[in-house]
Parts: sequence; C-alpha cells; structure tokens
Amino acid sequence: MTEPLDRFPVLETKRILLRQIEKGDAQAIFEYLSDKEVMKHYGTEPFQTVDEAIRAISRYESLFMEKRGIRWGITLKGDNKVIGSCFFYDMVAEHYRTDIGFVLNKNYWGQGNAQEAVKAAINYGYEYLNINRIQAVIEPANVASQKLVERLGFLREGLLRSYEYFCGKFDDLYMFSLLKSDFNPEE
Repeated sequence: MTEPLDRFPVLETKRILLRQIEKGDAQAIFEYLSDKEVMKHYGTEPFQTVDEAIRAISRYESLFMEKRGIRWGITLKGDNKVIGSCFFYDMVAEHYRTDIGFVLNKNYWGQGNAQEAVKAAINYGYEYLNINRIQAVIEPANVASQKLVERLGFLREGLLRSYEYFCGKFDDLYMFSLLKSDFNPEE
C-alpha cells in the first residue's frame, strides 16, 4: 500500500461523505443492522441490541488500526447520521488486493447512495493504496448488489460453492472482481 493508513481517510462525493464510524453512531448502525430485510444477504444475524453495534464499532476500529481494512460510515452531505457503510476487508498488501462490501439502511435504497459510496472507495483504493484487484462475494439471491457492482465494471468470475456457513446451512456466493486496469472513474 502506498499511502500509510495513519489517519482515517475521509472521502467526499457530490452527495455523500464517507467518514470514520464512531461510538456515537451506534444507534444509527443498530437501526439498519437490526433490520431483517437489510441483513437478509449480509451473512450474520440481525443485531438484537445497541451493545452489539457498539462492539461492532470497536471491531471496525481494530480493523483499521491493524491495517486489515477500512470501514467508512456513509452519510449524506449536511446530515451526519450514518445511513450505511462501505468497507475494505481482508486487505492483502503483498498481493495488492482487497475485498469490498457495503450495507445500507433500506430507507435509502434505490437512490444511488451505495453505488456512489462504493465507487469512491474503489477510486481511493486504486489511487492511494496501490490496490490492483478488488473483489466482492455476493449471494446469488442478492440481485441488487450484483447489479450494483456490475454497473461499476466488476466481472462475475464464478460460483464459490458452499463458501459460507450461515444459519445452519452452507451458502454459495458469486465472486466478482474489478482490476485497476478495468476501472474508469469517469463512468
């Protein structure tokens, strides 16, 4: 990675701000991570308490401090409330790659917010972190997320059979990837 991750990177787009998630955001995080519809394809059970959100925020901080990932809170400009998150995880500097994920409060679905956030994160990864490959694993039933990454240029590479164990069963996931050479930040 070329830019040291000593300070949390704040990203700004036309409509949104991607910033560090703080303990004061726990209620907003709980609002969407406790929603069964939001969590349907997330790979974990919906949160039951705000304390779970507080513990999650601590994990986000550790992820960044250990330079294994970055989890941005998505906020609309002019409103500091976190409406979702976009994140790099499993960053592997020696292989120039990272996984990417995103989750959004359902009150903000269908407005382009997640796509705008993901695009900003991708651009940051390629421009400042010397990443060459960004990959996303998405459940076959999660058509909306598949379409989002495809609009950004990701290619579906294949099906990862029985890739995750969740709620007492093995789940298949599609693997999508976007290489730096294929990304056009202007599109």
